[in-house]
Amino acid sequence: MLPGAAQGLAHWLGLIPADAREIRLCAGSDFLLERVGLRREAGVLAQCLLRRPWRFVGALYERARGSERRYRDTLRGACAVTPMTRFPSWAAARTRSVRIPPVHLKIRCLVLARPTDAAALASTLDALRNQTHRADDVCVAWDGGPPAAADPRARHERWDEGASPAGLIADADALCLLRAGDVPEPEALALLGHAVSGADLAYGDAVGPDGAPRLKPGWSPDLALATGYVGRPLLVSRAFLDAAGAATLGPQAEATLALEVAAVAAGAAVIHVPRILARTVDDFLARDARAQALDGRLKASGSRVRAAIHAGAVRLDWPLPQPAPAVSVVIPSRDRLDLIARVCRGVLHETAYAPVELIIVDNGSTDPGVLAHYETLRRDPRVRIRIDPQPFNFAAMVNAGVAVATGAVVVLLNNDVAVLEPGWLEAMVRHACRPEVGAVGAKLLYGDGTLQHAGVVVGLGGRAGHILRRRPGDTPGHLGRLHVAHEVSAVTAACLAVAREKYLAVGGFDAEAFPVDFNDVDFCLRLGAAGWKTVWTPAAALAHLESVSRGPSTGAKRARFEQEAARFSERWRDVIRHDPYYHPALSLTTFGEDLE
Repeated sequence: MLPGAAQGLAHWLGLIPADAREIRLCAGSDFLLERVGLRREAGVLAQCLLRRPWRFVGALYERARGSERRYRDTLRGACAVTPMTRFPSWAAARTRSVRIPPVHLKIRCLVLARPTDAAALASTLDALRNQTHRADDVCVAWDGGPPAAADPRARHERWDEGASPAGLIADADALCLLRAGDVPEPEALALLGHAVSGADLAYGDAVGPDGAPRLKPGWSPDLALATGYVGRPLLVSRAFLDAAGAATLGPQAEATLALEVAAVAAGAAVIHVPRILARTVDDFLARDARAQALDGRLKASGSRVRAAIHAGAVRLDWPLPQPAPAVSVVIPSRDRLDLIARVCRGVLHETAYAPVELIIVDNGSTDPGVLAHYETLRRDPRVRIRIDPQPFNFAAMVNAGVAVATGAVVVLLNNDVAVLEPGWLEAMVRHACRPEVGAVGAKLLYGDGTLQHAGVVVGLGGRAGHILRRRPGDTPGHLGRLHVAHEVSAVTAACLAVAREKYLAVGGFDAEAFPVDFNDVDFCLRLGAAGWKTVWTPAAALAHLESVSRGPSTGAKRARFEQEAARFSERWRDVIRHDPYYHPALSLTTFGEDLE
């Protein structure tokens, strides 16, 4: 996997086998190879030792045990990956100007300003004059009215809270929304103009007033409502604004929020330009004010979702259908009394959700303690136990459990998961019942409280992986996304909720191609291909001792894993190249939010 050239230039460091005779690259027509260099292994190891000594020890260990892939990734993670804190130097080394063909689009720039913004406005107007695609009209909308001595490089008017979105665009084809103090890059309007030509709304990345980057994912409606991540720079098409009808943008501080809510409500076509297109100032809205404004906007759009303040971001509460739907919890298991007893106790006695049935698919347990425990469980009318002593096939076991499930919602749960709080199941069911949602994943923690699962990034590690593994459990994630429910490409089957009819509609897990690994990621991607998105929520938090009952993959297990990985790569190659919810500048080598 080559790193994404988000700023125009990328560097790749790879381990080349000693018997290599040629290197073939699969790239688009706009790809240009500037330089190829050969580095000695000893030199790379020395750099690893200097930069990250603990990784140097790990690299030597992987080399000694003959794990070429882990050796390669360890060295690359130390020598070719940059921490987010060093973004300015990283961007300076990789930013290249781009040649953009002309776009025949009449753009109007609307700059929102307050009485104290006169000095900041000058920098914005300077930047707009330096655009490769000049705006046809620049208007400054003042909160409270323009000053007596207004900058002559723009038209000036009072912000009208009652103005309709269509009224703001005048006779232009697209409207660019900025705030006084925002400094768009010279190619910003050209790149956004090309993007919005085939869409309703286009947005780019930015550097905030703190100097930190805002590397945004592709269009993520849940994240947009919860965090307002789209922000600025923002370009909106005339067709989209005309379709907004009689709606108003309201107070100046809510203008961007109003457009984001309208885009979500309308199911708009939204395009992300993955490149830093502006340096922006702080948003108008404080967190509390944003939640109040969002709540009003959602009510005005007829949405049934409720906004609330939670953990530094806006939480969206989706309604639970009444009566609450029955849930079937399917647990594949074998032996390990300590595990199966704990997870069953958690589901049956430590979960606040009432209409639940528990289905255990047992893969041939012989432990007398487990068999005796099953006899106790059978006294509970909510429990069914299916004995399936076939050769281990996790996907087939899950399918067998779902086949006998009666609940409207199915929850797949590993036997090594522990319930931490009673509201976890309701939090997942709320999302699983949304018409547009397929799979729902939970926040899973290791026994020491660090993150085990916060969503799956397709392409991470070359195939698919859990983002931010082993980070502190309260890690906010880039843009604060781990504090709120948001779209991801996939979630783990260790704790996965899905409406039973949707599970069956895509044929369940693929037990033939992915009997043990990648079946959950493949399942989520097939749901996505069928039109249902996957959501991860931090409101459902559980403990997960990952694969404790299966053990590590070595020998024949490892060979089987590699075969399934190859099938996964072949089936989902296009998604692996770019997970839409993971910025192309972020590393696919490490499991954090580093820069590649």
